[in-house]
Amino acid sequence: MRFRNLVVWKEAKELASTVYRLTEIFPDKEIFGLVSQMRRASISIASNIAEGSGRQHKKEFIHFLHVARGSLFELLSQAEISSELGYLHSNDFLLLERKCILLTKRIRSLANSLGSE
Repeated sequence: MRFRNLVVWKEAKELASTVYRLTEIFPDKEIFGLVSQMRRASISIASNIAEGSGRQHKKEFIHFLHVARGSLFELLSQAEISSELGYLHSNDFLLLERKCILLTKRIRSLANSLGSE
């Protein structure tokens, strides 16, 4: 399972764990709203990186990296909305934002190294 050796996957997994911890304090009314959306998006990032790494061709891996990056932007949008609603403290939002920005760069770099764009 080579994906376990990828720094980008390790950071995506850590981001998902962070999202799970931070959304534990959201109001119960958001369990099927923002909490569910943010958790699914964060899991999707790591999952797509793992799935792509298991594909036969680099082009397929690059496609899954792009999907992971899309989920990352989805998560960032949801985090910003959560912050505006007061569910996510500003320090926590900044933490997530920094992690998302770093992960975006790492995903882009990996895709470029595989021959993207």
